[in-house]
Formats: sequence, C-alpha cells, structure tokens
Amino acid sequence: MSLARRIIPCLDTDGDRVVKGVNFVGLRDAGDPAELAARYDSEGADELVVLDIAASRDRRPTFLETIRRVAAELAIPLTAGGGIRTLGDARSVVRAGADKITINTAAVERPQLISELSAEFGSQAVVLAIDATLELAGAEPRWDVRVRGGRDPAHLDALSWAQQGVELGAGEILLTSMDRDGTQGGYDITLTSVISRRVSVPVIASGGAKTPEHFAQVFSEGAADAALAASIFHDGSQSIRGLKQFLAARNIEVRFPC
Repeated sequence: MSLARRIIPCLDTDGDRVVKGVNFVGLRDAGDPAELAARYDSEGADELVVLDIAASRDRRPTFLETIRRVAAELAIPLTAGGGIRTLGDARSVVRAGADKITINTAAVERPQLISELSAEFGSQAVVLAIDATLELAGAEPRWDVRVRGGRDPAHLDALSWAQQGVELGAGEILLTSMDRDGTQGGYDITLTSVISRRVSVPVIASGGAKTPEHFAQVFSEGAADAALAASIFHDGSQSIRGLKQFLAARNIEVRFPC
C-alpha cells in the first residue's frame, strides 16, 4: 500500500514578512506568515515549511518569533530552517514550535551536523535541504549543490550528497531545482526522479509548480513523496483543496482534510 502524497506550502521569510522571487532573486512581499499559515491549515495542507532566507543577516530573534506565531496557527507539522548551524540553534527552533528542522549550508560545511541532529531529535525530524542547479546535461545529467541561499557552488554532486546525507541520518530530502524556482514552468522531473529513486527516505519536490498537472507529473513520473509550492498558493491561483481533488481523480492518493 503506497503512502499518501503530501502537499506542502512554503513560507520564505525575510524578517517578519513572507517573500517570493524567481530563481532565488527579485523578491517581492507575499504577506504575513501567521495569516498565511492559518489559511493553509484551514485549506487542508499536510505540512508547512518556513525558511528564513535572511539568516545570514543574523535575524535569528525575528525568525524565532515568526516560528512561534506560525506554530500557534497550525494543527499540522511545521518544518523550519535557515541559519541553523549548531545543536543550540536547532533546539531554539524546536522550542519555538517546529516539529522538524531543515539544514543546508551548515550541513555541507560540516556533514557531521546531520548525525548530531539525528541523534538529538530523531532522523524523522531532520530534513536535508538541497538546492540544485543543472551543471551537465546529456545522457547522464549532473546537478551541482548550491549553498548560502543559492549564491555559491558547493562543488558537490546533488545525488551523491543526498545519498551521503541519508547515510548520516537525514530522514527526508527537500529538493529544490534552482533552475525552476519561481518560474512556474513545472518541477524538474528528471532531477526529482533521479534522487527519489536512489534514496531510501521521502523526497519533497520543490521549484516550478503552477498547474495541478505539474503536481501529478512530479508524483507519477518524478516519484516524489511530497510536493512543495509557494507562489501559486500565496497568490490564490491554486487552492489546496482543489489540487487534492484533481490528484485524487487521477488515482494519486492524497490526504483529504476533514
């Protein structure tokens, strides 16, 4: 029996506001995080992700308050990340109300952090975020990992890094195609499929969603366990309930809201 596919809205925050851009740049204001969280909870979202894209500017106190405000509106799991570099950072985020933590740059710089977090919170609470961009096309495509909000190359193969992260204790992969992020041109099916079929933990596809067909494709062809999106939900161009009804009609098992 297959597990139900999850629909996950994402809130990228800069200070106390939600922002959204294209290919990680050109950010625009998208609303209040607590208000959006309450809306998505009522619409039937399965989980919510909140990412602090301003962590490098040391806005940790602002982010923790945002997590508290968001968590107070939710009856669904909350994943939070951005700037988590130590066990202490992770503890603060969990105390603020997160059920899972996600790490990216700090894990690349010190992979043992994944094992430390897994030992502390359990692998089910550790999400390894991978921002990937196509480096080599062709019969054997290769994607490079990017860090620091997508600004810098890590010179790591995304597939190899995903496999290593799972070995170290990551219980889930949040896989973002930087090439598709914010474009609304559809998920990178090839990237998602390559990694989903080669790791033993759930993979959340991210980057490029616009239509219900994009979600159906990333679940059926991309083998994703969950699909994350932002703009189409923030702007109201796609409802979560309507999306789930579309997927169910195509025999893709989803969790319906009560």
